[in-house]
Amino acid sequence: MMISAVSFSRAIARLSFLAIVAGAGAAHAQSCQEDFQKLTQRRMAQIQVLNSLGKAGKGKMDPNAACPAAKKLVSIEGEMLAYMTKNKEWCAIPDNVIDGFKQAGGKTRTFASQACTVAAKMKQMQQQQREQAANGGGMGAPPKLPSGPL
Repeated sequence: MMISAVSFSRAIARLSFLAIVAGAGAAHAQSCQEDFQKLTQRRMAQIQVLNSLGKAGKGKMDPNAACPAAKKLVSIEGEMLAYMTKNKEWCAIPDNVIDGFKQAGGKTRTFASQACTVAAKMKQMQQQQREQAANGGGMGAPPKLPSGPL
């Protein structure tokens, strides 16, 4: 089972726009701009990891690889949102930018949750297959035949 990289890439493009807008709002405070730029670079690097997974799968992502990468992106976006919320006034970040980032982050969390759910199901199915193979193909032990004269 694979996950579509196309819809995820579109959502990432929207997030990138929000990051640029937020960075522009922080132009008067050099430290805000530098901090936000570092966070944005980390986020974009993680997005590139996910995009590479999508390209390698020809538009589909392997959930086993996508799950940890998406979780890391969720973590980075959480750091960004915390920074934006904490420094809203100092960095002059408009409410609509923070709200948009929250909504986009929700989409990333949903994607990560779906990828991890599918990965867990795949792992469970693989474990069941291994157990069946160890038990002789899932048929269990052959029945014991009666002993003695007929």
